[in-house]
Amino acid sequence: MEKPFTATITGVGHYVPERRLTNADLEKMVDTSDEWITSRTGIEERRILGEELGTSYMALKSLESILHAKGLNARDLDLIIVATITPDMFFPSTACLVQDEIGATKAWAFDLSAACSGFVYALVVGAQFIETGVHKRVVVIGADKMSCITDYADRETCVLFGDGAGAVLLEPGEPSLGLKDFILHADGSGVAYLRQPAGGSLHPASRKTVEKKMHYVYQDGREVFKFAVSKMAEVSAQILERNGLVGKDIALFVPHQANKRIIDACVKRTDLPKDRVVLNIDRYANTSAATIPIGLSEAAEQGRVNRGDHVLLASAGAGYTWGSALLTWAY
Repeated sequence: MEKPFTATITGVGHYVPERRLTNADLEKMVDTSDEWITSRTGIEERRILGEELGTSYMALKSLESILHAKGLNARDLDLIIVATITPDMFFPSTACLVQDEIGATKAWAFDLSAACSGFVYALVVGAQFIETGVHKRVVVIGADKMSCITDYADRETCVLFGDGAGAVLLEPGEPSLGLKDFILHADGSGVAYLRQPAGGSLHPASRKTVEKKMHYVYQDGREVFKFAVSKMAEVSAQILERNGLVGKDIALFVPHQANKRIIDACVKRTDLPKDRVVLNIDRYANTSAATIPIGLSEAAEQGRVNRGDHVLLASAGAGYTWGSALLTWAY
């Protein structure tokens, strides 16, 4: 039976810091080159948030842009979900900090941790509160300050990450619009290849963990690349097939921005027209949970998506986690 309404995206916003860290800058810090970075990742620069600011600052800015554009008051919000792996602190949640700062006194709030798949996970979770009629306005934010867990002496990882945030507003919409389908997966064996080893209950912060640089991102680049290429392409093709769609039916594809070669593999597998793919990894690098909402927000600003268009999202990240979501654009 068709639902009386669906969870639709009715507002988007994003924020990236002003400071740029270019490949030329990194050439002065580690043994690397602009040509090496660009040819292997597609990244040319990334944005870096000031040391005195936390993830909540970027999350707040992305939400403020939505409220301003929509003419809404923060008290109109029912729920705030922040997808992040770089919370300001373990508790309270970053979402609670945003809720307090913006004055969303009627909203409850929580964080969701699914690494680079965090936004897609959180979008699906938030949509359930709309589709069940529990809430009328749910905000989903993807925000990460990856610079705070990046070792800028490690040439393998320091070139990959940047800071940023993006947000969407979910509201009830007509059945023909909104979130149409999703596929989400997890495989905890991926911990061997991508993780932040210390800082939790297994390895609490200590002089030893700091000296061993266990609070930074650890990644087996080759294994993670193979996983992401396979799973993002697979799940993108799967969701199209089960909804009777092909690549040319998609008006906008917003993939997680981890590596341009991974994105190219997804495009090839789904036979998507290249001009319909959101690609901003060259400017922002991998901002983890923020890549997809930033891409959605920029695409909307540029008029690349219109009411009734099919929009495909796809992600893969630590966990392992991966998934896709199919939307019909609402405005």
